[in-house]
Amino acid sequence: MHRAFVPFCTLIVLTAVSGTVLGDEAEKPLRRDYTIPVVDLAGETERQVVVDREPGQYLGHPTTVLLEDNQTMICVYPQGHGRGAIVMKRSTDGGLTWSERLPVPENWSTSKEVPTIHRVIDKQGVKRLIMFSGLYPIRMAVSEDDGASWSPLKPIGDFGGIVTMSCVGRLANGDYMALFHDDGRFLRKDSKQTKPVQFHLYKTVSSDGGLTWSQPEVIAQHPQAHLCEPGWIRSPDGKQIAVLLRENSRTLNSFVIFSDDEGQTWTKPRQLPAALTGDRHTGRYTPDGRLFISFRDTTHESPTKGDWVGWVGTYDDIVNGTEGQYRVRLMDNHRGADCAYPAVELLPDGTFVTTTYGHWEKGKKPYIVSVRFTMDELDAKAKK
Repeated sequence: MHRAFVPFCTLIVLTAVSGTVLGDEAEKPLRRDYTIPVVDLAGETERQVVVDREPGQYLGHPTTVLLEDNQTMICVYPQGHGRGAIVMKRSTDGGLTWSERLPVPENWSTSKEVPTIHRVIDKQGVKRLIMFSGLYPIRMAVSEDDGASWSPLKPIGDFGGIVTMSCVGRLANGDYMALFHDDGRFLRKDSKQTKPVQFHLYKTVSSDGGLTWSQPEVIAQHPQAHLCEPGWIRSPDGKQIAVLLRENSRTLNSFVIFSDDEGQTWTKPRQLPAALTGDRHTGRYTPDGRLFISFRDTTHESPTKGDWVGWVGTYDDIVNGTEGQYRVRLMDNHRGADCAYPAVELLPDGTFVTTTYGHWEKGKKPYIVSVRFTMDELDAKAKK
């Protein structure tokens, strides 16, 4: 998935630190608008595939996984705003059509928060799908038959968190690292939020292919910014991990941290350009080595604020703090910023299948939609 292009040479200026990261001085807001162009796909309904819709029922916060046949996709999402019974659907044609809602274990109806689904492969080559449901305690369901059957949700330990696990990635030694955040309310059974509110970013590691997970460790904190909803992207050469972060106080841009040692130490959180400011970043490399990153637009001064958007640029843009090439409005959200916990998959023919929820019709409950495109199509529109 990570196509090579000219290696970056700026890593030596990134100072790595371990544990909680605190700045010494007040963070100053960066530029709050962007100068790169916007490609608008919102009106191109032929690109849109409805995954699920139920009149009068809120459907939100989907994630997807693409299996190794590069055609089978599984999508999970709650019947509600985060909290709600988990729904699962399957596509066998790369997201063009979707099954009816599939049978799931009974206790999936007790989910308290956004479900996330991930593919993991243990060191013996056993493939699993794992799905997390957050707050306290974090619970996980496991499938070893590509989602045909599942275990009930079971606690992974005596800890909790929010949007768990928003990203899961494989480390060089074959372990898996998962990242999540908490704002003081859910880490432990008796946790209480303090004032002022402090957000912490945590990692947990599995050495047995996702079956068990370590106690969480703090990897980032900021004295002003509320850092949350991490999105993990490896550098093109695989040697560095960048984590893009939502900024929930809405006073600063989004942030990024880096690790050059497989998550053992991390750089101090640094603000991103306004062009990458948003919630729940999810990225994939394009066939030519660029990046497409999908997110909810929370940029302070943006014509698409509150909509489902994407960003096209390079990994070097993230490292160097540059704006990138262009933005994409995927769909127009009609109620505030209640949309776009995005899922992004790339098919072998170069088609991106991006999936999320939103208020796509005025006065109607949100529902789940995919938008399909290729980079050639986006590039052609960006040149006009």
